[in-house]
Amino acid sequence: MSITIFGVNHKTAPVALRERLAFPTEIVDKALYSLYQHPLVEGCVILSTCNRTEIYLSYEHQTDYLRLKQSVESWLGQFHDLDIELYQDSLYWYDDQHAVEHLMSVASGLDSMIIGEPQILGQVKQAYSFAQKQNCLSVQLKKLFQTVFHVAKIVRSETNIGANTASVAYAACLVARNLFVDTSHLNIMLVGAGETIELISRYLKPHGFNHVIIANRTREKALKLAAGIDAEIISLPDIANRLKDVDIVISSTASPLPIIGKGMVERTLHARNYRQMLFIDLAVPRDVEEEVNQLDNVHLYTIDDLQKTVESNLEQRAIAAKEAQYLIQEQAEHFIDWIKTRHAVAYVKQYRSNAESIKRELQIKALNAIKQGANIDDVFAEFSHRLTNKLIHAPTQTLLHAATHDCDDCFKVLSKGLGLKEH
Repeated sequence: MSITIFGVNHKTAPVALRERLAFPTEIVDKALYSLYQHPLVEGCVILSTCNRTEIYLSYEHQTDYLRLKQSVESWLGQFHDLDIELYQDSLYWYDDQHAVEHLMSVASGLDSMIIGEPQILGQVKQAYSFAQKQNCLSVQLKKLFQTVFHVAKIVRSETNIGANTASVAYAACLVARNLFVDTSHLNIMLVGAGETIELISRYLKPHGFNHVIIANRTREKALKLAAGIDAEIISLPDIANRLKDVDIVISSTASPLPIIGKGMVERTLHARNYRQMLFIDLAVPRDVEEEVNQLDNVHLYTIDDLQKTVESNLEQRAIAAKEAQYLIQEQAEHFIDWIKTRHAVAYVKQYRSNAESIKRELQIKALNAIKQGANIDDVFAEFSHRLTNKLIHAPTQTLLHAATHDCDDCFKVLSKGLGLKEH
C-alpha cells in the first residue's frame, strides 16, 4: 500500500481557481463516496479550506501510478465540471515520504498562508472525521492521520511555531485597525458564525469597536457568539438594509454564491454619503463580488491579500518552522518504515506458515514411526535432520543463486539476515 496527495493551495492557485475546486461541507460526503468507488483507490480523505483543496489517497503498491494520477485528475474535473487539463500547472502531487511530510506540515501550520496558524489542525481533523463516517479510510490512512495529529501536537509543544499571533483572523483585525485609527465610533458587521468569525470576535474587544452586528443564516448558531461580544443578530436577507449602518464588513461563510454584490454596495455608499467602507472577504468561494473593489471609497481585501499584513510577525515562526521541519522529517521516516513493514507482512506470514507446515508434516511421520515400534532416539535424530534440511533448503539455494549471479548486495543482505559472518 502507498500514500499520495494531490491538490492546489494558496501558493499554486489564485482564489478564483481555489473556489472552483472547493468542496463545501454539504457535498463532501458525496465527493468521498464517489472517489471511494474508484477502482484504484483503497482509501481517501478530502480537505477543503479557504487556502487549499487537497485529496489524500492510499492505493495498492503495484498500481500503475501514472494511470492513477490521470484517472483521479479526470474525476476531479468531472466532479467540478471543468477541464482539469487547463489547470495542470496549479496541481501538485506528493508521494510516499514527501506526501507524509507534506500532510504533517499542513496539520502543524507550516504550509499555511500564516505560518503556525492553529485553525488548520481542526480542519484536518474534520476532514478525517468526514472520511471516517463514510468508511473511506484504509488501515494506512487511519494510521497516517493518527500519527499526523500526534506530530502536530509535538510541534506545538516543542517549538515556538505558535508564538506571535498571526492568524488570518488577527490579520483581518489589523487591517481594520490600520485603516481606521480610531475604532471607538465604528460599527462592524460579521457575516457568518463559523470558526473564522469566532476567532475574529475574540480580537474585537481590545480594538474597542462601537457596535457589532452578526449576520448569519441561522439565529441559533449566532447566539453564543453574540453573547460573548454583546452583538446584535440579524439574518442574511437583512444585510442589504443594515449595510449602511456599518463601516467594516468581515465575511466568512460557506455560501456557494456571493452574498454582497456591487449594486448593494453602491446603494449603501449613496445612503452613507460615500463615507469609506472596508470589506474583508475570508470566504472561498468569495462572499463579496470582486467588482465591489472598483467603487470609490471602498477597500476590499480577500484572504490572499492578508498575507502582506502579517509578515512582520512571522520571523520567529519561520525559525521555529525549520526546527519543526526536522522533527516532521524524522517522524515521516518512522511512518514510511511502518508502511514498508506492512508490505512485508504477507511474506512473513507465508514464510512462517510454510515452516509450520514442514514441522507438522515431519511430526506426523515421526509419531507414526514411534507407534509402529521404531526406536525413539532414532526417530528424534531423523526428525531433527530432516527438519533442518527442509528449513535451510530455500535460504541455501537463494544464497547460491545470489553468488553465482554476481548479486553482491543480495548476497550481503541474505547473509546478514541469516546471521552469517562475512568471509
